[in-house]
Amino acid sequence: MQTRSLGRTGIQVSTFTLGTMMFGPYGNPDTDACVRIVHRALDHGITTIDTADVYGGDGESERILGKALRGRHDDVVLATKGNGRMGSGPNRGGNSRRWITAAVEGSLRRLGVDHIDLYQLHHPEPDTDIEEPLSALTDLLRAGKIRAFGHSNLPASEIVEAHWVAERRGLARFRSEQLHYSILNRGAEAEILPVCQRHGLGVLVWSPLSMGLLTGRYRTETASAGRLHWAPKHMTDPRKLDAVATLTSLADQAGLPLRHLALAFVTAHPAVSSAIIGPRTEEQLEDLLRGAGTPVGDDLLDRIDEVVSPGTDLGPIDVGYVPPHLAQSHLRRRSPTSPASGNP
Repeated sequence: MQTRSLGRTGIQVSTFTLGTMMFGPYGNPDTDACVRIVHRALDHGITTIDTADVYGGDGESERILGKALRGRHDDVVLATKGNGRMGSGPNRGGNSRRWITAAVEGSLRRLGVDHIDLYQLHHPEPDTDIEEPLSALTDLLRAGKIRAFGHSNLPASEIVEAHWVAERRGLARFRSEQLHYSILNRGAEAEILPVCQRHGLGVLVWSPLSMGLLTGRYRTETASAGRLHWAPKHMTDPRKLDAVATLTSLADQAGLPLRHLALAFVTAHPAVSSAIIGPRTEEQLEDLLRGAGTPVGDDLLDRIDEVVSPGTDLGPIDVGYVPPHLAQSHLRRRSPTSPASGNP
């Protein structure tokens, strides 16, 4: 397993990151099996692990990971995320200073560590001034609770705005971005990945297998009920299913499983630090790790470009972040009662 720099932090991360969203009752409820997955990943050279306080429900994934890493925390770059709702109270989530401070303490307790290597804001929160989380995270950094901080799903314009605010206010800045990127969803290539390169941010890629579509196992008639529940448009999108059929043939011609080709594709981008794999079983982990270091030449990448054009998304992924001005129609439509604009 190779390592790469996480942007300009000086932190080295493994090319694959072990994602733990499947740990707990919504994926693999067997705690001991999840612990074995972690240990096998470490034995195979994975040095980076990503989780979140909401994974597994009420922090269960973090608790399992804390058990697995007991005595081995120094062997890994440990990343977690906060922002999601962790209870019924109105302030038990979000990007306020109030909640970020409480969320970090909760994650430290569940993980059983005295610091987090990379703390990430799980989702943007447009109604919260970006100075609030930057200020809170800077204080946590200076207090030694976290070593670096980043964000997830942040649009390119907001990445730039956050850097501008940090510079003007004398605050620490975001050092990483966790984003969705796969052969089927290449929109990040248009702006977000170049912006990350320009500002020295490390990039962690979530769902490089496009929620399982790029394993080649799923078709409209075979998509699992669980995946259809979470991402019905994505799992049944005819454009994506047609592309998967073409990509499967392409991978066969190259002598590769489609899943290995998909992982090689995202890690071939020069902005990408690490691709997050989220196995539910040891068998899935072993199979994905066999794809580490898979060579992918320019000819093969050019043929992928012919299937899905650079910088384009074939369709939504359902669970991805959608900015308010796209999700809420009233923000992009002038009300009939609003004053007219322009020249008479």
